[in-house]
Amino acid sequence: MKARLALLTLAAVALVAAKPPLRFQPDPSSVIAAEIAFNRLAQQKGQWTAFRETAADDAVMFVPQKVLAQDWLRKQADPPASVTWSPSIVYVSCDGNLAASTGNWKRPDGSVGYFTTLWRRDKKGRWHWILDHGDTLATAREAPEFLTGKVATCKGGPRPEGPPVKGALPPPDESLVWSANVAPDNSRRVTVNMWTGTTYETVIDDEVKAGS
Repeated sequence: MKARLALLTLAAVALVAAKPPLRFQPDPSSVIAAEIAFNRLAQQKGQWTAFRETAADDAVMFVPQKVLAQDWLRKQADPPASVTWSPSIVYVSCDGNLAASTGNWKRPDGSVGYFTTLWRRDKKGRWHWILDHGDTLATAREAPEFLTGKVATCKGGPRPEGPPVKGALPPPDESLVWSANVAPDNSRRVTVNMWTGTTYETVIDDEVKAGS
């Protein structure tokens, strides 16, 4: 009997280990909700606290040099008042595991700019940001009346080679890919490309000059 119970236990463990990872729907609204919650957390608990609590362990940001976010954020004290922000459009990979959002931000002193954030789901389906960057603008971009969400297609034949992805972990379906190229003077270019079924469409192309 003991031997049989041991075998049953081993079989159960094997079944758990063989269980496929959870699959999530490509839902732009969940990314928008994550952005709204991120902004709310910053207002309630502090700007850098919110960034720490929502960043993945391998997340990167630019200050202006590229840094591992958690290492840098650990040393930062929250400012008296946080920047506020809102996404304008969200792009999601067809497997629902990677997303990019971009929109406007505003500082307490009235200065404005834009941001782009890359998001990745964890095993439990929670979104954590893996790249955050932005720049100042003389005038804020026109905000849309309604937030927009777009999903990459999973359809199409063999895909052509996508753009180079340095330091990124592209999703298995490769329907949403990104790159962050940083020059020695700390100027940078962040791009996001989405698969349309026949080609990659550049949906975000941010260029930040040195010193920004």
